[in-house]
Amino acid sequence: MKLLVIGSGGREHALAWKLARAPRVSQVFVAPGNGGTMAEDGVKNLPVTEIGTLVEFARREDIALTVVGPEAPLSEGVVDAFRKAGLRIFGPDRAAAQLESSKDFAKQFMVRHGIPTARYQTFTDATAAHAYLDAEGAPIVIKADGLAAGKGVVVAQTLAEAHAAVEAMLADNAMGQAGARVVIEECLQGEEASFIVMADGSHVLPLASSQDHKRLLDDDAGPNTGGMGAYSPAPVVTPELHARIMREIIQPTVAGMAKDGLPYTGFLYAGVMVDGAGNPKVLEFNCRLGDPEAQPLLMRLKSDLTELVEAALDARLDQVEAQWDRRVALAVVLAAGGYPESPRKGDEITGLPAPQEDAHVFHAATRREDGRLYTAGGRVLAVTALGDSVRMAQKRAYELVQGIHFAGMQYRHDIGWRALKRPS
Repeated sequence: MKLLVIGSGGREHALAWKLARAPRVSQVFVAPGNGGTMAEDGVKNLPVTEIGTLVEFARREDIALTVVGPEAPLSEGVVDAFRKAGLRIFGPDRAAAQLESSKDFAKQFMVRHGIPTARYQTFTDATAAHAYLDAEGAPIVIKADGLAAGKGVVVAQTLAEAHAAVEAMLADNAMGQAGARVVIEECLQGEEASFIVMADGSHVLPLASSQDHKRLLDDDAGPNTGGMGAYSPAPVVTPELHARIMREIIQPTVAGMAKDGLPYTGFLYAGVMVDGAGNPKVLEFNCRLGDPEAQPLLMRLKSDLTELVEAALDARLDQVEAQWDRRVALAVVLAAGGYPESPRKGDEITGLPAPQEDAHVFHAATRREDGRLYTAGGRVLAVTALGDSVRMAQKRAYELVQGIHFAGMQYRHDIGWRALKRPS
């Protein structure tokens, strides 16, 4: 059967790579794809982003099912359009995708359904927002309400930083419509984990735990990014914490969406902060696989992803289980010079390793031209490796990183440090 993956990043490369390995799959199309998906066995790029054109393609090519990678098409109603055309597609519809596309919607939803999260207030008026900051103090978190490609969150350590963020979003329109409304919330302390599940409207299938590294620089310094690396499993998610997150966060979220008339089907990502006492609170929801968490997760997934997606679309996730490689997978993101503020583009990439069983280089922002590979955005590659321990997976990934070159390349040298620091 033929499948379609919508998106162009590292998550979509990983999805296409995994789906193409399924025995029943003859071809995976990626729309629009990137320089990595273009060269992947069993995968073909489709230079299309317009929803109506994608629907027509899926009809014409008899696409068995479609998987949506990024948030933007979800918020634009791609799932609604495919369902209306009678096509099978995995992802939440536009209304349910508000869990990610509107931070204010998500916060109101969590408060209404008793899901633990940080205290917050929402503002459209800069003067009122500045007054709230002065009353609350720092550190404090300022979030653009809408989608901002992973760059709409400022964790302000000082009031000056906080005021500057509010001024940029509400007064200077730096985030456009996404920042026309801001959510200001308390700064939660602890260790963050990525808890990702598949949902079919009523049942939930949890995926393996993972943890990403949001800050640009080693030791969690520098600005927030879309993610500079990730690994799975995440030791912070003990069996006890896993059960608690399912009980207090995931199941109430899926049940609450159904109760509100917005049944949720698709990947659901809860960014969870775990405090020193082991209490989890939701930092944010994403209506998709995380990126770069998807890369190590899909490297570890032994089950046929196609079968899991079909089970979700048939509302029978309670009848399947996901099997995982016992090894650790770790991904190191190689970012363009100038990322995240103003990434360079058009630099030639050399030294990519040949495909191997225990490692894969997933492309996030690359393009091919005349047989050469070039950078095409901020996060360029995710070098992902398996190992018997965090340290071994880390060693393997960084060995591969050493051979890759492009002008301005930057990356963290400490992906996995929290896991290594934990007492064994």
